[in-house]
Amino acid sequence: MDSLKKQTKYVVVSGGVISGIGKGVIASSVGFLLKQCGLKVTAVKIDPYLNIDAGTFSPYEHGEVFVLDDGGEVDLDLGNYERFLGITLQKHNNITTGKVYQNVINKERRGDYLGSTVQVVPHLTNEIQEWIERVAQISVDESKKQPEVCIVELGGTVGDIESAPFVEAMRQFQFRVGDHNFCLVHVSLVPQTGTLDGEQKTKPTQASVRDLRGLGLYPDMIICRSTLPLQPGIKEKISMFCHVEPKKILAVHDCSSVYEVPLLLVKQDLPELLYKKFHLNNGVVPTSDESSQSLSIWSAFCRRLKTLRDSVRIAIVGKYTGMRDAYMSVIKALEHASVECSRKLEIIWIEAEYLEKENQKKYPAQYHTSWEKLCSSEGVLVPGGFGDRGILGMVSAIEWARSNKIPFLGICLGLQVAVIEHARNVLGWEDANSTEFDPATSHPVVEYMPEVSRTHKGGTMRLGLRTTHFQRDCLTKKLYGQKETIQERHRHRYEVNPQMVDHFESAGLHFVGRDDSGSRMEILELDDHPFFVAVQYHPEYLTRPLKPHPVFRGFISACNWYLRFL
Repeated sequence: MDSLKKQTKYVVVSGGVISGIGKGVIASSVGFLLKQCGLKVTAVKIDPYLNIDAGTFSPYEHGEVFVLDDGGEVDLDLGNYERFLGITLQKHNNITTGKVYQNVINKERRGDYLGSTVQVVPHLTNEIQEWIERVAQISVDESKKQPEVCIVELGGTVGDIESAPFVEAMRQFQFRVGDHNFCLVHVSLVPQTGTLDGEQKTKPTQASVRDLRGLGLYPDMIICRSTLPLQPGIKEKISMFCHVEPKKILAVHDCSSVYEVPLLLVKQDLPELLYKKFHLNNGVVPTSDESSQSLSIWSAFCRRLKTLRDSVRIAIVGKYTGMRDAYMSVIKALEHASVECSRKLEIIWIEAEYLEKENQKKYPAQYHTSWEKLCSSEGVLVPGGFGDRGILGMVSAIEWARSNKIPFLGICLGLQVAVIEHARNVLGWEDANSTEFDPATSHPVVEYMPEVSRTHKGGTMRLGLRTTHFQRDCLTKKLYGQKETIQERHRHRYEVNPQMVDHFESAGLHFVGRDDSGSRMEILELDDHPFFVAVQYHPEYLTRPLKPHPVFRGFISACNWYLRFL
C-alpha cells in the first residue's frame, strides 16, 4: 500500500461529442478537490494543434493567450489551472503536436533513434508519455515538493484525427503507470431537445464512449454536461450502455459561475471515488462543502458571488469584444476584485472602433449606443491588443475618463494609448503616435523595442515575469503594500519612448514604475485624478478567486469612490 501511495497518480480528462464542453474547468475542479485532500497537484494541457504554442493565434479563433512566469504563451485553460489550484506552471505544462514533433525530429537529426524508421508508434507516443512523466515530477508551488497527482487534460474531441496520437499514447500510458495510478474521466454532452422540459438524450454520450473504448481507453468515470440537472433515469441508462457504475456517472449542469463546479462534484463524492481508485487513505476526503475549511471558504465565495446586489459598471473598451474569451483573465480579475469590494460586476462591452468620430456617419447607431454605454460606466478599462484598428476610439475613451475624472485602468496597449492620448490632448502633439500605427510620425511616443525580432513572430516578444521598481511613493505602490519592487508577467513588442518621458513628467503624467535599467516604463499615474493608472504588464494573469490582484482591487474600489484597504 505504501509503495502505491508514493507513485504519481494521473487523472486524464478527455472530451466527447463537441469541443468547448468545459473540460478545462472540470480538470481544474478535479485538481482543486484533490488539493483540498492535502495532495500536491500539478496539471498538463494537451493541445493537438501543430503550432508550437498559442502565441501567434488570433484572439477571434482561440481566445486569450495566457502567459506564464517563464514566458510560455499557452492555452487559456492553464489560466484556469493556476487560478483554481494556486500553482505556478511553466511552458512545458502545455504540450502541443508541434512541440512533440519538433522534439522527435531533433532527436532523429542527432541520431538518437540509431537508424530506426521514426514512426508515430512508438516514437511519437513514447515522447508524449515521457513528457508527461517528466513534467509530473516538477514542483509547482513554494513547497518545492514533487506533485503526487497530475491532471492531464486531453484537448480536442475523441475521434478527431489530430488527437489520435495522444489517445494512443494514453492507451499505452495506462499500462505504463499501472491501473491504480491511472484514472480516465470522460466529459460528454447530454443535450436536451425542444423546450426546457424536453427529453435529455444519452445517445451522443453512448457514441462518444463507444469511440473511446474502440480506441482502447475505458472511462473510470463519466461527467455529463447538461444545461439543466440530469433527469431521473439518465445515469442508469448511461451506466447500462457505457459499462460504468451509476455512482461513477457525475452530472455538471450549467451554473451561475465556474467556481460552483467543484461544489457540485464534491456533493457527488468525486474525491472519495478517486481515493478508492488510487488506493489512498481516505481520512481527509471532503464529503461536502462544509467538511473542510478551504471548501467552506470557497463555498462562501460562491454564495457571495450570487447574492451581491449593489453593482459596479465597468466599460471594457477593446478590439476583440466579439470574442469575450479573448479577455478571460481580465474578466476573472474584475470579478475577483468586485466580490472583494462587495459589488456585483456588470461589464459593459464597447467595441473601440465604434467610438471613433469618423464612424459617426458610417455606423450612427453603434456610435451613439457606444458613447451612451461609455458615459453610463463607473470605470473604464482598456486592455491589451495588437494592430491599429480601434485605436482612435480608445484614445477618445481615455480622454473622456481623464477629463471627467472617471477611474481608468490601462493594460499593456492601454498604457501605450494613454501615452498617445496625453501627448495629443495635453502636450498638443497632434500627430503623436506609436510606430506600430504610424511609422512616419514626428512624435513617436511609443516605439518598437530594440531587442525584439522584426522577422519572427512566435515567442519573440518581451515575455514572462519581469521586475518593476517603484520610483516614488504613489497610489500603485500603496496598492502593492508599499513594496519597493514587484514582479509581473509581460507580453509586448512596443514600449514608451524613453527620450520623451521628461515631457510627460512635466505635464503631470508620471512613470512611477520602471524596469531594472530604469529606461523602460512599466507604470504610469496622472496627477489630480481619483484613479488613473496604466501598466505595461498584464496583472490579470496573477489574480486568484480568494486573492484579487491589488491593481484590480484598487480600480474597483475607486469605481465605488473609496479605497478601503489603504
